[in-house]
Amino acid sequence: MPAPSATPNKVLPISVSMIARNEAHNLPRSLGSVAGWVAEIVVVVNDCTDSTVEIAESFGARVITHPWEGYRDQKIFALKQVSQQWVLALDADEEVSADMARAIQAFLTGHDGQFSGARFRRKVWFLGRWITHGDWYPDWSLRLFLRGKGEWSGSPEHDKIELSGRCASLKVDLHHYSFPTINSHVLKIPIFAEYFLQRQLRAGKKWSLARTLSRSAWRFFRAYILRRGFLDGFPGFYIAAATGFSTLARYSQLFEYEANKRVGSDLKTTTKLSV
Repeated sequence: MPAPSATPNKVLPISVSMIARNEAHNLPRSLGSVAGWVAEIVVVVNDCTDSTVEIAESFGARVITHPWEGYRDQKIFALKQVSQQWVLALDADEEVSADMARAIQAFLTGHDGQFSGARFRRKVWFLGRWITHGDWYPDWSLRLFLRGKGEWSGSPEHDKIELSGRCASLKVDLHHYSFPTINSHVLKIPIFAEYFLQRQLRAGKKWSLARTLSRSAWRFFRAYILRRGFLDGFPGFYIAAATGFSTLARYSQLFEYEANKRVGSDLKTTTKLSV
């Protein structure tokens, strides 16, 4: 496991904005990577049954309880609670690397108004190693922005920051511990498939065998060959294969919907969505 992040040598005018529910296992790593060099930490929590609140407060966070509104809207609420000039939006399973912390300090110290925000390469720890190729890296993520210049948007399952102004690309890594086990990764597949189905239905799409097969094969080929996922060993193969299968599952949801509709079956979603 990587060593803890080093910290900048002064407190920066940054508010960390985070949402959390039962994240006691992740918070020491995520908040430990920013505590001491950011001016404010705001953690919005809901329905916690572990020590999330106590751990967040131990790192100096201002903890706010707010009913769950879905990932995107919960983050919108959290963003409204911050007070500093800059906002660093973090997920509880993310960690600011030592290089990223130093890059943020240099970016703010030399800031001349040219940029309204900065994005970073998000790097995933999976199956005992850092993933540095394939579809998972570099996963450029906008995380730092001037308060009032960035807003949460995107789809319910893929929220993102929309920035008003120019964005700098800092070639340093934001560490992401998104999938501690293969099971935790597999469990996300039906959730994303259900969201995909709803978007397809809203767009009036019809199922296509050619599109289902070609998209699934393409996603594996792109991740494993074109984006050199093979350089990450077996984890790289697993990620490419799982990406191909999850694509197959998403497009097959539309086939299942149409088949059930033809036979008059009641279609019920198997996944509870938070929209």
